[in-house]
Amino acid sequence: MTTRPPMLLPAEAYALWAASYPAHAHNPVMQAEERAMLGLMPATLHGQAVLDVGCGSGRYMLHALRRGAARVIGVDLSSPMLARAGVELAAWQAAADIDLVQGSLEALPVPDARASLTVCGLVVGHLDDLQHALAELCRVTRPGGTLLCSDVHPIGDALGWLRDFKSDGRHYAVRHTRHLYGHWHAACAALGLRIEQVLEPMLDPADIPAGARFDRAALAVPVALVFRLRREP
Repeated sequence: MTTRPPMLLPAEAYALWAASYPAHAHNPVMQAEERAMLGLMPATLHGQAVLDVGCGSGRYMLHALRRGAARVIGVDLSSPMLARAGVELAAWQAAADIDLVQGSLEALPVPDARASLTVCGLVVGHLDDLQHALAELCRVTRPGGTLLCSDVHPIGDALGWLRDFKSDGRHYAVRHTRHLYGHWHAACAALGLRIEQVLEPMLDPADIPAGARFDRAALAVPVALVFRLRREP
């Protein structure tokens, strides 16, 4: 019998994970999710303010800066992850206004209508209340602005997949709540968020390392749910 790893709350998990967490998509699921998110992100962000909620080590902040964002704000629950982001973003300090703020998606420490583009990648599954999370993301996005949100596809949770990682040779998993497409649709309708596009990216076999052990079903189902939303003017 396979022993299931300890299930940690996000703050505890990312404090352990931060030391080895790179500022790029570092596994096949994240690579599939990132391709979809970047495909929905505007090609140019010149002069815009971009907010990354659950910024981690700063991967989407880096993408926004490469596309010309004038200001990027990263919010994360984990101070060790923010410290990693600070290191990764240091080279951009002279080119743009960069802020890193510790805080939770449940109560973002960001003023209303602060961002023209708000990004939230693989974070909402850490919260039970999807509508409250989306309400906060909506609040900090200017009217008419764009939200890009992603989550692990609910089919993965149904198949028993874990959001897991290793730290100091030990195996852990992060607590996750399954949010179905119907939940997203209902929450967006209640908040006045328009669903502009939905993607369900699948794994690219080329991303899977040789000899990797994984559920072969992962090649036949989507691994992420990715939304481009618009806050109504």
